[in-house]
Amino acid sequence: MVRWRSGTVTALRREWSGAVELDVALSDGSRMRALAYPELVGRPEPGDRVLLNAGALLMGLGTGGYALVVALPDRLPPDPPVSGDSRDAGHLVKARYTPLQPILLGVDEEASPHRAVLETAEDLAGLPVVTADLHSALPAILAGIRADAPHARVAYLLTDGGALPAWFSRTLAGLRDELAGTISVGQAFGGDLEASTLHSGLLAARHVLAADVAIVAQGPGNLGTGTRWGFSGVAVGEAVNAVATLGGRPVGSLRVSAADPRPRHRGVSHHSLTAYGRVALAAAELVVPDGLDPALDAEVDAALVPLATRHRIVRVPTDGLDAALRASAVPLSTMGRGLDADYAYFLAAAAAGRHAAALFGGE
Repeated sequence: MVRWRSGTVTALRREWSGAVELDVALSDGSRMRALAYPELVGRPEPGDRVLLNAGALLMGLGTGGYALVVALPDRLPPDPPVSGDSRDAGHLVKARYTPLQPILLGVDEEASPHRAVLETAEDLAGLPVVTADLHSALPAILAGIRADAPHARVAYLLTDGGALPAWFSRTLAGLRDELAGTISVGQAFGGDLEASTLHSGLLAARHVLAADVAIVAQGPGNLGTGTRWGFSGVAVGEAVNAVATLGGRPVGSLRVSAADPRPRHRGVSHHSLTAYGRVALAAAELVVPDGLDPALDAEVDAALVPLATRHRIVRVPTDGLDAALRASAVPLSTMGRGLDADYAYFLAAAAAGRHAAALFGGE
């Protein structure tokens, strides 16, 4: 459960879109690194007293290693400008029935300017949608798209398997100028648009953001128990089903690695095999990059044989993708490993992006 701490802000550290990193001095003389979301709790300043949820930090869990600011009890932020008894600014509640549940404007609800478009929208009209089980794949997929389609409009759908606030992701903050927009779906929030479901988010990507390609992946800090089914990224299979149901073209980014020390993630991760092989009931195009080490390539091919009865396995050339990955607007990192330390992982994601760009016709 929650491990509470109270302390005083001593310094502001880094800051990015929607988040502020703090140093906090506790009453026992110790210090904690903390993170605040000003949209939820207000903007902390040195000298402010803060209430912290420190459980994940104390246990060493999660991406980033922060205590989270729950409140500035002595200096509460002002109420939003719209009346609290009106739905004019939306009534979509996310992180529902938790103490910090935000009330937001859903992209397709009555007060939204996009309501008329989305009320009758039923089809993605062949929109290529790349699905990935880790947030770290996002910039590599985008690099693959940009290699062949530098002017493509790319929408990102943040699902709620990892961090719920889009503001947590420094990667996403660094990619803002590269994306047509971010749509936070399900319990996730903080995107440019808010959607209650992945289905409505996909339709918004197509009909509101006019995306040429969409990318679906959970936020950073995924949940995993080390078992086949106990991983939040298994929802990638459900994303394939949603894309196909709405008339899009699902493109599966495979989690491939020769560097992960855990045997279950070597070659094709067991999570990709479960999501695409067991959860996805609709067909997707699963992308394998050319240029893998021959031993790894053979291992990947063997692992995908059972999936080929449902899905189309696509080999994608990788010329130019190395340069595109190295030119990424944000650092590439997965499980603490950078581009050269886990090259196959990022190459596979970039190849999926390249294939999606080819499906809509490039530039």
